[in-house]
Order: sequence, then C-alpha cells, then structure tokens
Amino acid sequence: MAKKTPVTSQAALCPCESGAVYSACCSRFVADFAGTPAPDAEHLMRSRYSAFVLEQRDYLLATWHVSTRPSQLDFESGCRWLGLQVKAFSCVDETHAEVEFVARYKLQGRAVRLHERSRFVKEQGRWFYLDGDQF
Repeated sequence: MAKKTPVTSQAALCPCESGAVYSACCSRFVADFAGTPAPDAEHLMRSRYSAFVLEQRDYLLATWHVSTRPSQLDFESGCRWLGLQVKAFSCVDETHAEVEFVARYKLQGRAVRLHERSRFVKEQGRWFYLDGDQF
C-alpha cells in the first residue's frame, strides 16, 4: 500500500479532490484570506472543505457570513475526512450561488455521508458561506 503524502508537503494532493496539489489549490485561499479571496462559490466551498480537513478554524469563521456565523467552532476529536464530491454549482445571480456536494468522513468508527446544497453570498468582492440544506 502506498504511503500517503502529508497535506503539509508541497507535493500533497489537495483535500478538496480537485486533482491539484494543495500548494497550488486551496492553500492560497486558506493561507491568505485577506489577500487571495476565492474567485467563486465553488472554490470557496472546496477551500472550506480543505479547512475542515486541516482544522483551520480562523479561515472557516472568516469565510462564514456574519449573519449565520457561529460564535465558536469546535472540531470533532478523531474525525477523519474521506472525500469530497461536488455534484452541482450554479450562479443564482452576480452575488448569490449554490453548490451541492457530498462530503464523507468517519467519526468514532462510523461512516458519515454529508449531502448538502450550500448557499453563498458575495459581498465587497468576497464570497461567504451563508447556510445550506442537508439531504
């Protein structure tokens, strides 16, 4: 069995499963939210998935719209993210978009499948996660 390259390595594939290496994919958004905002809602959603995998709390809170942002964000101990599949991406208008995705993870030995249609809003040139409906 091949050894998995750690995400912190420059050669590691991005957790968002785009097929690109992390340093050329979501890292640029997660590492520099102020200077490098995601260009669209799909990139923001993928970078937020990567941030969940890497437990990047500050990025997740910064990209959560102020009207729905939780006051704190805790990560489940022992959660292991397994994969992301973007099923659909649609622009509702210039400042609103939706992304439907399936994220899989394991928690306490139990496999979980999160299927959600997320809503995003663009304000002052930046996309923010607003909320979502789970299936």
